[in-house]
Amino acid sequence: MNLKNAHNVYFIGIGGIGMSALARYFIAQGKNVAGFDRKASQITTDLQELGVSIHFEDGKANIPLSFLEKENCIVVYTPAIPKDSEELNFFLNNNFKTLKRATVLGEITKSTFCLAAAGTHGKTTTSSILGHIMQPEKATSFLGGIAENYQSNLILGDDKITVVEADEFDRSFLQLSPNIACVTSMDADHLDIYGDALSIEASFLEFSKKVTGTLIVAKGLPLAGLTYAVNEAADFTAYNLKIVDGTYFFDVKTPTGTIRDMSLHLPGKHNVMNALAAIAMANIYGVSLDKIKQQLATFNGVKRRFSYKIKSANLVLIDDYAHHPTEINAVEDSIREMYPDQKVLAVFQPHLFSRTKDFVLDFASALSKFDEVLLLDIYPAREAPIANVTSSWLLSKIQTKNKKVVQKNDVIEYIEASSCKVIAMMGAGDIGHLINDVASQLLKSVK
Repeated sequence: MNLKNAHNVYFIGIGGIGMSALARYFIAQGKNVAGFDRKASQITTDLQELGVSIHFEDGKANIPLSFLEKENCIVVYTPAIPKDSEELNFFLNNNFKTLKRATVLGEITKSTFCLAAAGTHGKTTTSSILGHIMQPEKATSFLGGIAENYQSNLILGDDKITVVEADEFDRSFLQLSPNIACVTSMDADHLDIYGDALSIEASFLEFSKKVTGTLIVAKGLPLAGLTYAVNEAADFTAYNLKIVDGTYFFDVKTPTGTIRDMSLHLPGKHNVMNALAAIAMANIYGVSLDKIKQQLATFNGVKRRFSYKIKSANLVLIDDYAHHPTEINAVEDSIREMYPDQKVLAVFQPHLFSRTKDFVLDFASALSKFDEVLLLDIYPAREAPIANVTSSWLLSKIQTKNKKVVQKNDVIEYIEASSCKVIAMMGAGDIGHLINDVASQLLKSVK
């Protein structure tokens, strides 16, 4: 396959975080890019401002004429697109070159030196830190979030080095050709795809065997490779952790040396772990520890990963993508670390009926750690409802006394009525859009 031969690239699901990074990449390559998505978002607006034609109603009639010439067109789609999509079926039935997003990303990595960050949690932050560290090396980085330093999910470099987020969903990461890779975690997730935890582990093992160079794994994972850990013996170790004015400082020991006072402007020891994975990968590639230290000190984070929407003496509003119990626990741990004396309100939108069903007790345990809990209705994404799997069912298992299922329109009212001064809004659905309205309204009353 030669991606350079096609002039037109059409995206079905162009508003997805991984899809839009590819769209930006092809725009930079001088391709003619267009696409469809179910709803408008900041991502689609940003692409439209770059000249991309995007429509929001599925139908062949909406496809620009220039993209109906199969000899000159590649169609990229995400597995989240319904199988009855009119546009997808048109391209498939008419023998267009129609490829999954993972296949296209895999093709790009084949001809580059590829550094891949995998794991059920932490891969977006890890790949974003790594992309920032590798930016002076002119790496092109495909990220699963919007890096604050670049206001983009694509860090554009040359065509020699790629940094990619290796996504386990739909086994997409098995399409990649990584030279150096890390695995941050292997918790059970996406059981609608995998069926059970053993299948997930088998998939990560298969991914590990695709790595042609060095594999770096969080200590304790059942994979063979160099290990990394915080405050315990490993090939790469972060130790002497301290927090000064909200910034982590720590020392790092590597197989070949030690560097003092690395700094990271992200809260939570889990983010020190993410940074350590990125440090290890860049160091294995050949970036000096001094250069890594300089770049890490200027990393500003990833949108919706413990992002402050309000940070004042009277109110703190935190936005986080957390949609798995492990991630919710990490958010809660970070908040307690930063605000040990404050009561905390969690506003959570469960993502997927299947995930809620599979992990209901773990979700309940994680959410029970908060002082108050508001649950939104389950965000269905690609799924149909499952009988009796509702936010009310999840709520019944949460031990926190002050808890309630609320509608999106009522969230601000309940937040304003709460005595909590720290609010964490979490989830992978449209709560990421809702929080902007919540922040705007709350800022009017914050002194």
